[in-house]
Amino acid sequence: MNLNRAFACVVALPILFGGQVALAHTGHGAEGVLAGVAHPMSGADHLLAMIAVGLWAGMQGGRAAWVWPASFVGFMVVGGALGVAGVQLPFVEAGILLSVLVLGAMIGLGARLPVFAGAALCAAFAVFHGWAHGAEMPVDASGFAYGAGFVAATATLHAVGLLAVRALGAALHSTQARLLGLGVAGGGVALMLG
Repeated sequence: MNLNRAFACVVALPILFGGQVALAHTGHGAEGVLAGVAHPMSGADHLLAMIAVGLWAGMQGGRAAWVWPASFVGFMVVGGALGVAGVQLPFVEAGILLSVLVLGAMIGLGARLPVFAGAALCAAFAVFHGWAHGAEMPVDASGFAYGAGFVAATATLHAVGLLAVRALGAALHSTQARLLGLGVAGGGVALMLG
């Protein structure tokens, strides 16, 4: 995939999904695992943030390439449990949109963080994404099956970001990285304005 095509794909995601926001993913019509998979795949906010985690982790390389996505997935499960339990979390939508902007900016600026600091940032954003998934679990869905679905979808989106880095050969300070970061952050702005 060439650079122009990769950039177009990242920028087009929010347009394709019509500016859906984090808390507008109800009514998937599927149960259990399929409902869990559908939630992160049905909103540009989740798609962009989760792919961005993979992109940034892959560009950082080393242990970050697996620690940051694993941190995101682990704390997303915690957030999902809080959402299912009915625990109120303020500013969920803002936290999700902020995750898209910040992760895009980190990629675009070529930010290199210590592994622990990047993992902490990913974990903080993951709680918001997980809460949205858990709070919107269909009433008749199995919590375990639904959770397995959104975990699998999230891990897949992280892998897409990691594989895109390999395919593009995008180093942290490369032009490709800056363009991808701008695309993600631009998607975040489009979601805020949409």
